[in-house]
Amino acid sequence: MTKNPQNMTKWQAFKETAFLLVVIVIHRVWHRLRRYTPTLNYKGHFHLRVVKGMVECQSCGLFLRLPILKPGQVAHCPRCDDTLARRRKVSHFHAATAFCITSLALLAAMLFVPMMTLDVMGRVNTVTLLTGPIRLMHLNFGFMLIGIIVLIASVVMPWLVVLLQSGILYYANQPGKMPPWTAILLAWYLRLRTWAMVGVYVIGLCVAYSKLVDLATVTIMPTGWMLGILMITMAAADTTFDERLVWEKIPLLPGAAKNIIDVAHQPVPPTSQMLSCSSCHLVLKNHQYVDLEQDMGDCPRCGQVLRKRKYDGVVGCSAFLLAAAVFYLPANFIPVMAFYKMGKGQFSTIIEGVIELWQNELYSLSILVLFASVTVPVLKIASLALMLSVQERQSAWQLRGLTKLYRLVEAIGRWSMIDPFMISILTGMVRFGFLAKVIPGPGMVFFALVVILTIFSAMMYDPRGLWDAAGKNRTGLESMTEEEFQSIEKRVRGVKRSWKKQRHHQLSR
Repeated sequence: MTKNPQNMTKWQAFKETAFLLVVIVIHRVWHRLRRYTPTLNYKGHFHLRVVKGMVECQSCGLFLRLPILKPGQVAHCPRCDDTLARRRKVSHFHAATAFCITSLALLAAMLFVPMMTLDVMGRVNTVTLLTGPIRLMHLNFGFMLIGIIVLIASVVMPWLVVLLQSGILYYANQPGKMPPWTAILLAWYLRLRTWAMVGVYVIGLCVAYSKLVDLATVTIMPTGWMLGILMITMAAADTTFDERLVWEKIPLLPGAAKNIIDVAHQPVPPTSQMLSCSSCHLVLKNHQYVDLEQDMGDCPRCGQVLRKRKYDGVVGCSAFLLAAAVFYLPANFIPVMAFYKMGKGQFSTIIEGVIELWQNELYSLSILVLFASVTVPVLKIASLALMLSVQERQSAWQLRGLTKLYRLVEAIGRWSMIDPFMISILTGMVRFGFLAKVIPGPGMVFFALVVILTIFSAMMYDPRGLWDAAGKNRTGLESMTEEEFQSIEKRVRGVKRSWKKQRHHQLSR
């Protein structure tokens, strides 16, 4: 018998609506995964020629001839100061491999070892990494979403990222070229490593510990200490891992290797005909003008769909940003957590949690939580809105500063997950019935959505659009005036490079 919508409760209607939204999101994510999975198909795209020795700045869209870097040198963009290329001091992968193997061992051990124990009047509760997410999933639909997000960010993604890096390093340590399909592993590793939030989870664990240490006996078990070590080993593996060397070991697909333009011996192609791969940053030349969002086929090295700019970047960024702004107010004014003691509940918002940490003389933690949970979301929403406004008005106002601001927003966005991680740990740990228990509040659902939506918004936005709208990339290097070139400092540390000579070489065409 079909249900009559008029007789349904509001909660049932909400669950059915939310279920439909989840189905739509899963469908869109699956479609995006298929589009972002390299096909390694180069047929029909032989009009694209590989340009050797050129690099495009991924922040401002400036094409430059890249000098040969020595170990330890870093090349910076002369226009926006972004890092163009970096060569590690070591030209092998032994250090990254050692850190990666250590991370794998720690991840395997943490699944079977307790993380923390709580003793309340003789009643002991032990939690693992999986306890909090599983507990959240058993509450209701909204908290099930939070549990899934916490599980993915704290367990699934670290495993996936380390496994992908291990597979890449295994073939990178072999002599000769790597198999072409390893480009798929590297492309997904570079995309997913942002979502492996072990360091953020460690901070959330510290905040949860600080809230419980005065109420009961709290003991940090081996997994708690291993999380701190894992944070260091994963950061070290990422720091010593040179993806540029890996890309150089991946061969071009048949047909592309015979069609190379070497700018060291040949004229530099017009900027309007060049584009770079968003995954491996390989620069290619088309036989005619390239539209900003035109599908130019597949990359001959990694198979990624080639476009000069991100597809529907402004529309996608605006949609995610608007949704995040709508959810931000309830996320801050609706309680995110309820602590019940002897049957009496005490509700707290994010701001009240910060005040509680300050009153307990945990000043550093309170400032950290205030910055990550309050300041960062506001900064991201306001910054991206400002960039969209400047781009819409086609203004050249503070392009360099806005580009640096975007890089900052992209880097710090995930640290707002401290509160969801902290509440997940407390929910799984404080489960003593009438005596004491912690239940997440509805505000946490809104806050987690704000964090995820702002991350997606920053990922969708293309900062090169700022420079395109201001007319700085219309004709490439020749669009810059003589005074601008004279004022540019050489931004390649330890490498003598004449940017003016490069401009003269292009203008001579």
